[in-house]
Amino acid sequence: MEFNSKGLISLEINGNVYGYKLYESLESLSKTKSQRRSAKELNISHTVFNRRMLKAEEKLGFKITQKIGNGTALTPEGLELLNEFRKYALQIEKTSFISIVGGHISAGLLESIDLPFKTSIYSSNDKDAFELAKRGVVDILALDDPLIAFEKDLNFFPIAYDYLVLISSQGTEKIESISDLEGLDFIEVSGSAQRLAWNSLKHYDIKFNIKEKVNSQFDAYKRVRSSKNLHTFLNASYFKGNELLKFDTQHVISLVKVNEDNSEIDELIRYLTKEGQKDIEKQGFAPM
Repeated sequence: MEFNSKGLISLEINGNVYGYKLYESLESLSKTKSQRRSAKELNISHTVFNRRMLKAEEKLGFKITQKIGNGTALTPEGLELLNEFRKYALQIEKTSFISIVGGHISAGLLESIDLPFKTSIYSSNDKDAFELAKRGVVDILALDDPLIAFEKDLNFFPIAYDYLVLISSQGTEKIESISDLEGLDFIEVSGSAQRLAWNSLKHYDIKFNIKEKVNSQFDAYKRVRSSKNLHTFLNASYFKGNELLKFDTQHVISLVKVNEDNSEIDELIRYLTKEGQKDIEKQGFAPM
């Protein structure tokens, strides 16, 4: 890892140097899921953006992007590379900012609130966010699903309730009971709270098929809505859908304090559990 005179990051892997332009391209693509939108965001042509990805893949010897539906997402290897960049980016950020890494839902919630604190918020899935937090390069870990906190015996602070709704392809028959889910095809979102839905279906002895896995809830939504006879379960805070498993899938959005040395982190958590509850409710979440 190197820093240039402007403080920009370069990573050296097997003798090859990958600069900041690749980092910002991966960061943008992880959010837009579109090479064209990322190229526009970075003020470069789509051809230049695509060539940048292909050149990096040729040097690395593995794919860092993959086609998903009509868009483009990072492969697990591409996301791992991005997380390496993020690790060092977080280390050189000004200490006046509280750095937060979290799942797409929890990070999106925190980004939508006008917090009276200076924050830098990075969005990923819970698993990858936890890997970054383990390295101690962030101040707070935000979790879409408390499962990791339970598994790792972490002390977490609930800030909101959420639940999952059923999203179905247009034109499918109306689903009125749990038994209507028998034999249906679903899209799974990696690292999300969908485990609650799958566990509930198994509890009710409902047989179902996972036809495809994607990296974000927004990808799952687009995939389902553009297909026939496909379904998925997504967070009610962001999507409107069938509340058939509302009470089976209710879960907490929570924060884990990583940095114990900054008292302002305690103030931020206190704010979110007190005054910030009104803003959290406005974003579609149930307050604590």
